Amino acid sequence: MTITSVNIGEVKEVTWNGKSIKTGIYKSSVAIIELEKTDVKDDHVIDRRYHGGIDKACYLYSEDHYKYWKDLYPDLNFKPGMFGENITVKGIDERTIMIGDIYRIGGATVQVTQPRQPCFKLGLVFNTQKILKQFINSNYPGIYVKVLEGNSVKAGDSMELIERQHNSMSVKEIYRLLYDKEVSHEDIEFALSINTLSDSCKQSLLKRLK
Repeated sequence: MTITSVNIGEVKEVTWNGKSIKTGIYKSSVAIIELEKTDVKDDHVIDRRYHGGIDKACYLYSEDHYKYWKDLYPDLNFKPGMFGENITVKGIDERTIMIGDIYRIGGATVQVTQPRQPCFKLGLVFNTQKILKQFINSNYPGIYVKVLEGNSVKAGDSMELIERQHNSMSVKEIYRLLYDKEVSHEDIEFALSINTLSDSCKQSLLKRLK
């Protein structure tokens, strides 16, 4: 897998339901980023209840998925960082990446913690909230990672698997447990036993058991 863009968000003020809110979801490509323990240096994370932190320090999305969205939204001007990702990667496949997998990305070492759970701010980028249901149905959630060893990442760097997490589930499998109408309680209980799955994702899965 190859890094095709690294992206940083500036604070942008937008109107949502008649109210002015601030967001850092609008990302632009930069020459280099620095991965730190709780976020990407100089990236603007506004609502830390849902973004940033140890388990969601950095968000990665696959360049390969862009075609799917361009076909759905041909009139939008797509550019790297469109999904709020800090790192755009050619070759990410959520079906084969496991929760807990450890990757070397540029000079940094990261561990996969969960798929993305979309919120209304993605709808602001796409100018429609219907993108949320489409995103949930797409099986292209991208991945959140925790930073085990911080360092710089730039376009052209590789993303290499250095340790496979066994007795785990794929990012796509966790995503479907979060959103499919019919899910197995046994599968959810197994997912909850994965110690490298983020706490926030586990809380969402626990709600499904109830």
